[in-house]
Amino acid sequence: MKGPRATVRQSPRIRVRTATTAAFVVLAAMVPAAIATADAQQVEASLPYVCAFPSGQREATVRVSAAVPDRVAPHQAIRPSGVTTAVELPAEAVADLKAPQNAEVRAATSLAVGVAQNGASAEATWRGTAQPVAVPDSGPLTLTATGDVPTVTARSAGDLTLSAGNLALDLAVTTPDGVDAAAAPLTVTCSLDDKAAPGHGLLATVPVGGGASGPSRSPSGSGTPSPSSSHSPSAQSPSAQDPSGSGGGPRSGRAPKAAAGASAAGASAPTCRYDAAQPADAMSLNAYITGYANVRKQKGAALLPPSCTLIEQGQPDFQFPEGDGPAIISQHSEGRLSYQGRKQTAPFKATFLTFDFVPVTATMVLEQTGPLTIDSLGQMDMTTFYTTMDTYVRVPLVLKVTSLTVNGTPLAVGSSCRTRTPLSSADPEAASHPGDHLVLHGRGEYALGEPATGYILLSGGPLTGEAAIPAFTGCTAGGENLDALLTASVSGPGNYIKQIQGQTCGVASPVEGQCTDDLQPAQIPVPER
Repeated sequence: MKGPRATVRQSPRIRVRTATTAAFVVLAAMVPAAIATADAQQVEASLPYVCAFPSGQREATVRVSAAVPDRVAPHQAIRPSGVTTAVELPAEAVADLKAPQNAEVRAATSLAVGVAQNGASAEATWRGTAQPVAVPDSGPLTLTATGDVPTVTARSAGDLTLSAGNLALDLAVTTPDGVDAAAAPLTVTCSLDDKAAPGHGLLATVPVGGGASGPSRSPSGSGTPSPSSSHSPSAQSPSAQDPSGSGGGPRSGRAPKAAAGASAAGASAPTCRYDAAQPADAMSLNAYITGYANVRKQKGAALLPPSCTLIEQGQPDFQFPEGDGPAIISQHSEGRLSYQGRKQTAPFKATFLTFDFVPVTATMVLEQTGPLTIDSLGQMDMTTFYTTMDTYVRVPLVLKVTSLTVNGTPLAVGSSCRTRTPLSSADPEAASHPGDHLVLHGRGEYALGEPATGYILLSGGPLTGEAAIPAFTGCTAGGENLDALLTASVSGPGNYIKQIQGQTCGVASPVEGQCTDDLQPAQIPVPER
């Protein structure tokens, strides 16, 4: 016979520590996994900066210490560890804080670090937080910030350098009772005094491979070569590391499976990879998306074939509650459709019985005419760590008709046949997202130790929405205007859309089974009605 279970009360400190661990597991579902590094060399740099305080430009000394590998092989990640950024502010800058007696100052630092190899460069961000420090009545003040920083992965041989750049410093003054003394923190921007800085801010040089420089390769974010060749270094967020040791985030239980016999590079899907014209960087993902779009007037649906989406993933933000409420997770990412260098879907055909008796076949594409944004907002229960995530994808898409066949007879439509404006959806946050655009929504759920269900950006899943198709324009060839015909046949509201996004490929740190050898998505999703 089992008696009632004892209730164990966790102290706030234990609870926060447990919640932080759970947060990293949840974030692993949102950010690709990082890799461990090799043996370390010590970094100790004292650098002169000029900081813009309200009272004027002030000189400051920034000391950066860290440990980085002595040498790595291509494709082996470089993870700086023990990173400390100490900022010594002069007395004049301290006076700008206007701190009351016995006040403390809290600080957060954001140091831009240049990554360079073989003549190409990119940038990573080293963030840190400092413990509260008492504000002195007079004299200088030193703030020492620590924190995890991104990894860097070099995919070709040659020396890779890390150099300090601009520094952002967030300062918040609190009174002895812990209340903010100011309405908002003070944000200070600091520039490296390049002429006075030793080695122009050089922090470390890490030989990659044999140390010999090869052909020019690009670090992430600048001129990255085609993924089919050698690859550039790229930064990767440490929050992506899975504390459970699984090496990656949870995969969606509803993640679409690859079509039988299909491969990402095969005929069933277009090429989907980064190249010199569309370079990858630290947080770059690519994925295929496919599905159906109803045409309400025709009482049918158009099959949208697999199309490539290139995604620049944003850093997740995790906010813990002060009381018993849920933790809040938010993430903003941006992307673009990619087909043969153009921001559009692959061409697709649809055949309908116009006016219920005339068979009409149209070849169409959806052209992206503005930013594609991906906004995720979720909640994590602080007791069970059960997480729900709502994601809204917003993108302005114009429907373009490239060819038309009526009852078997080709009918010229010209080169400019398209909807007058983008497809439009009702937006739950219309004031923040003006203009005509398509809105697709996905909801994902995740429990610790269980696979995710529904839609999560990293692992994919179903996205649904409803759109109005605008009137057509420019559909003229041979002196015949077909605008009215297409508008009467297709345009109107209430067109349901269901798209399936496949598992993403994190090109900076590819995971086996998620990426092909040339860093295309390994998974081609299957459309669902």
